[in-house]
Amino acid sequence: MVQINGNYLKLKAGYLFPEIARRVKAFAEAHPEAQLIRLGIGDVTEPLPLACREAMKTAIDAMGTHEGFHGYGPEQGYLWLREAIAKHDFQARGCQISAEEIFVSDGSKCDSANILDILGPENRIAVTDPVYPVYVDSNVMAGRTGDADGNGQYGGLTYLPINAENGFSAQIPSEPVDLIYLCFPNNPTGAVATREQLKAWVDYACANGALILFDAAYEAFIQDPELPHSIYEIDGARECAIEFRSFSKNAGFTGTRCAITVVPRGLMGSSADGESAELWALWNRRQSTKFNGVSYVVQRGAEAVYSAEGQAQVKALVAFYMENAAIIRRELTAAGLEVYGGEQAPYVWLKTPEGVDSWGFFDQLLNEAHVVGTPGSGFGAAGEGYFRLSAFNSRANVEEAMTRIARGCLMPATAGAAA
Repeated sequence: MVQINGNYLKLKAGYLFPEIARRVKAFAEAHPEAQLIRLGIGDVTEPLPLACREAMKTAIDAMGTHEGFHGYGPEQGYLWLREAIAKHDFQARGCQISAEEIFVSDGSKCDSANILDILGPENRIAVTDPVYPVYVDSNVMAGRTGDADGNGQYGGLTYLPINAENGFSAQIPSEPVDLIYLCFPNNPTGAVATREQLKAWVDYACANGALILFDAAYEAFIQDPELPHSIYEIDGARECAIEFRSFSKNAGFTGTRCAITVVPRGLMGSSADGESAELWALWNRRQSTKFNGVSYVVQRGAEAVYSAEGQAQVKALVAFYMENAAIIRRELTAAGLEVYGGEQAPYVWLKTPEGVDSWGFFDQLLNEAHVVGTPGSGFGAAGEGYFRLSAFNSRANVEEAMTRIARGCLMPATAGAAA
């Protein structure tokens, strides 16, 4: 019998979002009349920007000609897209990032897992708790952790709790670690990091020879002009950080698939025997071997994000979702819940009513309000007692969901406190 990768057996029952989908499917089959509103998974609902659609249509027409046909493209991405990304997303903010240091991919989720291919198995790993599950699960799959304990925490990982008591700001580890996952604006809590906070992490990484894996998938939703959008706005970050970005949420590419990973030239690591190696070269080799690139049509659509029309349309999309977040914050606060996030990110993170755990609140919303959210415990042990709602939906659905929640599914003590 073929031997399996036994590390998969260490994973908890199921990846969070498929588990939610399973429960929702069972409920929908049992209650076909229910009009479900889904504020759980962070999938967008609004159409692709017109500028992107038109660029894709033009690219498709070009593919129907001998002159405009494109077969295999460069694994790193077409230069014209990488130059636009470097100019608008990084150089415009004072970041010294060149097109050569940008890799176009089919998703930052994929890259945040695939990056482990070029990193050694003995690295000491730090993650926030709660955490985007992919960071943890990909390390489990790769055999870089021990077994999970009763709280779902895996041996071999350093967990950095983030909660209301510490302002959702992870503390610098007291012991040296080698690999640090940071996500700002944060998924799931919606928290952000100041320049001073990121500087502390960069200084720590440089002093300890550590590598920061910085997930900036939600940077477009930052409203405060004083907050950094990129780790590379911080001095020293080129020597210690890789950044992941995506077109999924700002431009609605969740079903179209296009993202970027930035690996600065000169960012170094070492082998087990102490030999130095440039991470850019290793990632380039990995991509050339295991990845065939994003389609020409999709990359033309992504390029259109940086046109004047595209910038205006993306800005409008971001504003639409952030208004949804503001509605969720306002209505849940008025209902007596403790609410966080939703001001610089499209996620609202709330305390569950007293005496109700995360999955209990999930079931309560589903059964009584027919609203789907995400239990905080699915993001880690420190997420227990919290719950995430996504602002990615239509305005009518968001308003209706808030009416249902306030009207029918809050615990009596909570509802009474709001009265």
